[in-house]
Amino acid sequence: MTQTRKYPVGIQTFSDIRERKYLYVDKTQYLADFIDRGYKYIFLSRPRRFGKSLFASMIHCYYEGRKELFEGLAINRKEREWTCHPVLHFDMSTAKHCHEGDLKSELNYKLVQYEDKYGRRSDTPNLNQRFEHLVKAAYEQTGQKVVLIIDEYDAPLLDVVHEDQNLAALRRVMQNFYSPIKSLDPYLEFVFITGITKFAQLSIFSELNNLFNISMYDQYSAICGISKDELLTQLRPDVESLAERLRLTVDETFAKLKEKYDGYHFSPTAKDVYNPFSLMKALASGVIGNYWFESGTPTYIIKLLRKYNVGVLDLTAQDASVDDFDVSPENMVSALPLLYQSGYLTIKHYDPNVGFYTLAYPNEEVRLGMVRSLAANYLIPASGTNSSFVIKLTKTLLAGDMEQALTLMRAYLAGVSYRLSNKSERDVQTIFYLIFSLLGAFVKVEEQSSHGRADVVITLPTVVYVMELKFDGSADAALNQIDAKGYLIPYTADGKKLVKVGVNYSSQERTITEWKIREES
Repeated sequence: MTQTRKYPVGIQTFSDIRERKYLYVDKTQYLADFIDRGYKYIFLSRPRRFGKSLFASMIHCYYEGRKELFEGLAINRKEREWTCHPVLHFDMSTAKHCHEGDLKSELNYKLVQYEDKYGRRSDTPNLNQRFEHLVKAAYEQTGQKVVLIIDEYDAPLLDVVHEDQNLAALRRVMQNFYSPIKSLDPYLEFVFITGITKFAQLSIFSELNNLFNISMYDQYSAICGISKDELLTQLRPDVESLAERLRLTVDETFAKLKEKYDGYHFSPTAKDVYNPFSLMKALASGVIGNYWFESGTPTYIIKLLRKYNVGVLDLTAQDASVDDFDVSPENMVSALPLLYQSGYLTIKHYDPNVGFYTLAYPNEEVRLGMVRSLAANYLIPASGTNSSFVIKLTKTLLAGDMEQALTLMRAYLAGVSYRLSNKSERDVQTIFYLIFSLLGAFVKVEEQSSHGRADVVITLPTVVYVMELKFDGSADAALNQIDAKGYLIPYTADGKKLVKVGVNYSSQERTITEWKIREES
């Protein structure tokens, strides 16, 4: 059970990965494609920790002519001149949490390093003029056109996306700084810009009207992340090793990885893409954990949900046109664009007949992460109390005692009754959603099928519980709806015992007051 390969957890420097023999999933064929097609100005949007910076670093090394780093990779199998170009690489992740003066200082710092390298510093204090002089100086000194890489261009903007005044000031600084790019076309060989959002299309690079946004093209859907094909081929030995460490079969391990980390789709008919950060950490540690979400939920996401009053049930499924979610944050009228572009929602279905997309959580890791982040808005604030209750409820359900599980639920809900005063049926549904979602992967809440949407489906090794909740109704009415809507039908072929559970919630007593449990004959 020894680890046979080194995994580049958190390493975003291509040369470091190649020189120190870390595992590298070859993405160089995409750069070869850009070159063959003559693409010169590329913009790529992907969520955080998805490999954008590693891809940018790979481009940097390629255009520096470091052929030895590409031995055995796809781009090296094509005839190349390996011409060494001057590369200006601006990593804007160093400019987070800043104000206008801080941003100008950071841009000045980056310019000075390259001005010292290429021996020409402009006398003007204007950042955009210095940037223009720098590109021309690099071209004149080397005799080769310049490669410009701007990685995480939107990092300075995301934390102030809700602050109109500060956002406008930072945006003006960036727009002014990058304004010479269009006029510098004769001096530029290739321009590659990455980010999470699409501010680029509206304002920051508004003058660069030939910027090719590849973010939603099927052929580039797996440019970042790990595709299903890559996992099944290049990473199969690693999955086999993980299976041995987990004492599971290889097929069982593939299934667990898929449920936890797969599910990202960045175009209408995209390939399945796994979260690369979480996947590499799982392979390295031997534990399938919630690594991407636990690595930090950006504050702008939480602020965004509050600003637009987004409830947890609002994130279970969203039907939208591309104009609703693939737009600049400056144009958004809901939380949808940033939730999609940041990776908290992804494309799950596309209907070409009407041009509508269905957006939902990509996988179990993100769903549980969001549930836990939002749970404090509805449940008992003390996390220890929630954890203790969830553990008890899980053990009771695994023991097959639904009667006792509902007794626990009644007591717990009574304990949070002061937070439920004057709440609506939607709020009660939200609380049920959160409680059962916290139980883990064997619980499906608001399970959609061709027969309708059941409130809760609990799938255990030998039994499936289908639960329906009524608000100031009756347990019998809940059971009748399960029958009338055919909620049990999708589970009849599993060979498991099927159990219907009808539950009624009383707004007067602010807890569940009646339930009935019926095994399907």
